[in-house]
Amino acid sequence: MLFLEYNNQINTMASVFLVLVTLLLSINHSEQLQSSHSQTLLRIQQLLNFPSALSNWNNSTDFCNTDSNSSLAVVCYEDTITQLHIIGEGKTQPLPKNFSIDSFVTTLVKLPSLKVLTLVSLGIWGPLPGKISRLSSLEIVNMSSNHLYGSIPMELSSLSNLQTLILDNNMFSGQLPIWIDLLSELTVLSLKSNLFNGSLPNSVSNLENLRILSLSHNKLYGLVPDLSHLRNLQILELDSNAFGPQFPKLGNKLVTIVLRDNKFRSGIPAELSSYYQLERFDISSNTFVGPFQPTLLSLPSIAYLNISRNKLTGMLFENVSCNSEIEVVDLSSNLLTGSLPKCLVSNSSDRTVLYARNCLETTNQNQHPPPFCHTEALAVGILPETKKKKQVSKVVLTLGIVGGTLGGVALAFLILFIFRRENARSKMKNPPTRIISENAASGYTSKLLSDARYISQTKKFGALGLPNYRSFSLEEIEAATNNFDTASLMGEDSYGEMYRGQLKNGSFVVIRCVKMNKRYSTQNFMQHMELISKLRHRHLVSAIGHCFECSLEDSSVSKIFLVFEYVPNGTLRSWTSDGHTGKSLNWTQRIGAAIGVAKGIQFLHTGIVPGVYSNNIKIEDILLDRNFVAKISSYNLPLLSNIGKVRRGNSSNGSKHSGINKSGKHEDKCDIYDFGVILLEIILGRTIKTTNDAEAFKDLLQASLGADEDARRSIVDPAIRKACLSQSLKTMMEICVKCLFKDPAERPSTEDVLWNLQFAAQVQDAWRGDSQSSEGSPGSPLEARRQAFH
Repeated sequence: MLFLEYNNQINTMASVFLVLVTLLLSINHSEQLQSSHSQTLLRIQQLLNFPSALSNWNNSTDFCNTDSNSSLAVVCYEDTITQLHIIGEGKTQPLPKNFSIDSFVTTLVKLPSLKVLTLVSLGIWGPLPGKISRLSSLEIVNMSSNHLYGSIPMELSSLSNLQTLILDNNMFSGQLPIWIDLLSELTVLSLKSNLFNGSLPNSVSNLENLRILSLSHNKLYGLVPDLSHLRNLQILELDSNAFGPQFPKLGNKLVTIVLRDNKFRSGIPAELSSYYQLERFDISSNTFVGPFQPTLLSLPSIAYLNISRNKLTGMLFENVSCNSEIEVVDLSSNLLTGSLPKCLVSNSSDRTVLYARNCLETTNQNQHPPPFCHTEALAVGILPETKKKKQVSKVVLTLGIVGGTLGGVALAFLILFIFRRENARSKMKNPPTRIISENAASGYTSKLLSDARYISQTKKFGALGLPNYRSFSLEEIEAATNNFDTASLMGEDSYGEMYRGQLKNGSFVVIRCVKMNKRYSTQNFMQHMELISKLRHRHLVSAIGHCFECSLEDSSVSKIFLVFEYVPNGTLRSWTSDGHTGKSLNWTQRIGAAIGVAKGIQFLHTGIVPGVYSNNIKIEDILLDRNFVAKISSYNLPLLSNIGKVRRGNSSNGSKHSGINKSGKHEDKCDIYDFGVILLEIILGRTIKTTNDAEAFKDLLQASLGADEDARRSIVDPAIRKACLSQSLKTMMEICVKCLFKDPAERPSTEDVLWNLQFAAQVQDAWRGDSQSSEGSPGSPLEARRQAFH
């Protein structure tokens, strides 16, 4: 018995020992695992260049028990990291050139249990490697506001658990992947503010679990696939693309529909009046036709309704009912008639109601006369509503309308013929001042100038209308320049000659010939060519290709031909400060040109990796295309910098006084100073030749800001003196002075410059006097509804 008891005690002790050993081994294994993850996180900190959000991380940090905040969170489960959230401070500059996204993702996949990955505003740049799919447990990925480019890797299709994919504010390009429906669990797909192009793949309509689809600010176009089968879809944001012309087929559970700034031109479908969950509906800045449905005002959940800048027709009545909770209604710039509903003007202090540029029976907000809406309605094939004074047959009514229309057209042609004949005679005697056509500022629609709070949209302005970048043969270059005929020579600078050429398809180009002093192979230049191929933007004279001329002896490169788009309408200086009779931009167009230059500078700084700085931009480097859109023609090409011919500091008006030190600190502010000099010429209409001129005129502007309005107007270009609104002029003067501060640190950022310019444009555009007193002013007025950008 004693033996048995002893044996039992031994067995019990052995069991306890075995448990202790197992526990100790488990603890040791856990410590090793935790240590491995700790080293991975510290390596991530190093690769991200020690961002401020990770400033407290060190070797002694207990990552699984740290306090979370809005910038950083690490979540663990059973000693493995399942969530990693790192958020930087706003849209940051790209990480240093030695950053490798491949190494970064290789380190990241050492956290195999990650389910949630948030890496926002950290300056990460490069193409997203497909190996990120090795994190097979991922459910949520958010890598917004970085500098990622290229296409979305197909390897992501293997992430069967992925529910949320957010890649906003990057530089992804190409078409949306047709395999997107392989992510069957996807509930959120947000790819806003990238460079995606092409049409939306039909496979999107197979994402049955999708709740949010946001593709705003890309270059997508064409018909929107049938989304009516997406029963769970609640938010649809397709604004600032080129979708159209048909209104998309949608399910009725949507809460938000934003189709603003596209190419839709069909009517609003009647079934929208049954969208009882709809809170936000924005179809502004399209060309929708057909009747407006007042029932949209009374939808039970509607809070924001914007149909502005379309061609919608119909008659409104005072007794139309509205949702009492509606906050914003914008009906402006349509073809509406009748009376403004009383429900919109009651409690007006609690809501914003805009209805200008219709034909409503009110004297408020600048209404058109009734015939305007009737004529426009007929032009889009919709008859205006009229009261029948007596019963007539449909045949008689139709004949009357047709006969009256033909008679009116004939009379109009007769009047036009007489007027043009008399006008032609007067032109023979006194040639009039050239008036710029109304589409002169077509690059700056009301949409572009409206949301001045959201300026950082540089990437949405691709090189519209340009062919794909490609390599040219030497034979093509020779044919385009007529074998480098001297008649094609446009000029010569320190880099080489510049020729005007014509390609086989009839398009004109500018060809820069760069002679190489040293012998390099084509491989030495391919990295430069890749970067130059990305310098394509609406407000840059963009590269469309290149050609290498190689030595027959050793196949090294002896010349490089860079092919750029041809911009035909002269320099900005020739339209502002050269004083040529009949060639002068009005105030609205000058602001538009300034906005274009600023956006071009912003793209050079932030739209490509690495950024291009110290561009020594002068007003004669700003060209205007056929639509008077401003394009920067001379900037710091990386290839030219590499061969030691950088033009920094040789300007007589700009960079010489920019105050940039040798370390390159505040190098982006060098271009801000040069931009300030350009603004001076735009405002004053005077040529600025030297730095002393710039300083003197800056002091003059600064002094006038402290004086009265008459003093400010007395110094501006007489051509626009009477046409600019006081607040618009003052805002332009203020930002100009700030750009010319001697201390670079005190100069504004490009975002601040753009905000002020767009505010000046908005104020001017909303003022009736602009379109009445300014010759040739573009006819895209913006409503005064922004109210200090609430």
